[in-house]
Amino acid sequence: MTAESTVSTTGVQAADHGFRTVSVIHPRGAGAGLRLPAERRRRLTGSRVPLLLADGAAAVLGGLTLTEAGRRPLLVGLLIACSLLLSPRAPRSPAPGMLDELPAVCGRIAASWLTVAALVAACRPGYALSAHALLVGLVLQAAAGSTLRGAVHAHRRIALLRRPHTALVIGPAAVAQRVAAALLRHPRCGVRPVGVVAAHAEDAEGLPVLTTGEEIERAAIQNGVRAVLVVHPSARSAQGAVLRALAEWGCTVWEVDADSPSYASEERLAGYPCRRMGLSAARRRGSAGKRALDVLVSGALLLLLCPLLLACAAVLRITDGPGVVFRQERIGKDGRPFTLLKFRTHRPVDAHEAATRWSVADEHGMRPFCRMLRRTSLDELLQLWNVLRGDMSLVGPRPERPYFAAQFSKAHPGYAARHRMRTGITGLAQVHGLRGDTSIEDRCRFDNAYIDDWSLWQDICILLRTAATLVRPTGS
Repeated sequence: MTAESTVSTTGVQAADHGFRTVSVIHPRGAGAGLRLPAERRRRLTGSRVPLLLADGAAAVLGGLTLTEAGRRPLLVGLLIACSLLLSPRAPRSPAPGMLDELPAVCGRIAASWLTVAALVAACRPGYALSAHALLVGLVLQAAAGSTLRGAVHAHRRIALLRRPHTALVIGPAAVAQRVAAALLRHPRCGVRPVGVVAAHAEDAEGLPVLTTGEEIERAAIQNGVRAVLVVHPSARSAQGAVLRALAEWGCTVWEVDADSPSYASEERLAGYPCRRMGLSAARRRGSAGKRALDVLVSGALLLLLCPLLLACAAVLRITDGPGVVFRQERIGKDGRPFTLLKFRTHRPVDAHEAATRWSVADEHGMRPFCRMLRRTSLDELLQLWNVLRGDMSLVGPRPERPYFAAQFSKAHPGYAARHRMRTGITGLAQVHGLRGDTSIEDRCRFDNAYIDDWSLWQDICILLRTAATLVRPTGS
């Protein structure tokens, strides 16, 4: 958790006389003018239905080996449910092969059969599936599942050869043209570049270089672009608005390592290591699972910590006078403002100072109890109410005041991209020590990496790491 501190290393001066309240942070760059038709989004997204049908059919075939005829429908239904729940996630490669998925498919099928066997033994102590039935059923389902999934992938590879996914390559023109040329030489990868998006056009042979929002929009619509390839780290921030617009339209976003294998990857495009980025799932980031976690945890903590909150409020009222709760406008998801709550530990001179001054945790004149609240982050606990209301999430980029959000968006191209997700009480940047007087550029990088690679398990890990830091508070 972080206090309402500001970073002196940003170069933003508190005495800036151009202050005005900014309620919405607009994206910058060429992508800000993109107006892609919403009706194509459904057609651009892939479907897992054929793979799920293949897994279900394989489970039925495997279940036919069960010898207890009277209980067979129930056992087969249980096996199908386990197989679908443990079904491998959608393949990340545009054209995967059966052998690529074989270890994952076999492992999950084995887990399904072991789960069914354990449930049968628990519900009927006098009956257990024989080792022979387990082995035969497992082998049959694994063979059927691999064959059926392989048939689905083979059909998709044939379709990609006939009609490959059209793509835009984003990055420095020279690098992007090199990657595009390699992809065009290897049509079996299923991706056909149709244009290069770069900050500046260069005189070179190859695909057309698109530099304006109008050119990108026209190329995307006319060619039915279905994929975006980011070939240089700088493109993620420099072309962030373009990436978000294309991802929300339904394009799959791939990060391609065009120079050296900087990260391990099982996915490759024309020999280049690559990984699928999570931008296309930006709206799903506010999913039911994340919201359910927020409601359950924040509600439980508010109930459990109610005596502590009342005690802190009482001590603050006695030692520091009226006005226990501090309210301040912050920028949340999609640039919308909301009112953040916390215990008051410092009294600014006026509203201008509150909106534009970077307050410091050990400021002179702060009472000992207030200093303790900020050092232990107890002043942040009222933000659990913001989480319960839906203004914030437990985990996400930390919200900032409108003045600084506008300044940081101008100074750091990737800053505005943080507003794709609900802001949070804690986040990936905070558990990596980026609290208080630390680099805004580093915070942007960690926040955007968190959004790109979001998962519910990552949220749980960040919450556990945050709880561990509260045991050894260092201030913020």
